[in-house]
Amino acid sequence: MGGKTLFPAALFACAAVVLGAFGAHALQQHVTPRMLDIWRTAVNYQMWHALALGMIAMQPEQSGALTWSHRLMVAGILLFSGSLYGLVLTGVKPLGMVTPFGGMAFILAWALLAWHSWRKAQRHP
Repeated sequence: MGGKTLFPAALFACAAVVLGAFGAHALQQHVTPRMLDIWRTAVNYQMWHALALGMIAMQPEQSGALTWSHRLMVAGILLFSGSLYGLVLTGVKPLGMVTPFGGMAFILAWALLAWHSWRKAQRHP
């Protein structure tokens, strides 16, 4: 997958650092502690999945499972973290209904990554 998939990994990681700093310094005075905790959850999930995207990009042996794992992690970041950012910034509670779809995308992405790894281990014991 290489550079094409490393780019979103780096971009999402960079954005997580910026958004984390924004939450810690700018938002802290304007939202409740509960909303700040939600913001931190969004940043945390975004960073972990950005790092996972980087791990996927560096895999030497590609597969359909790996491609879909990458796509679902990107979707998960956008849906899960994005909906939480939106919730905190706007206070629109229905945005929280989107979050589980991002969580499901993350779960499927990790399952596909596990599948890819298991299949690779079967071919190269």
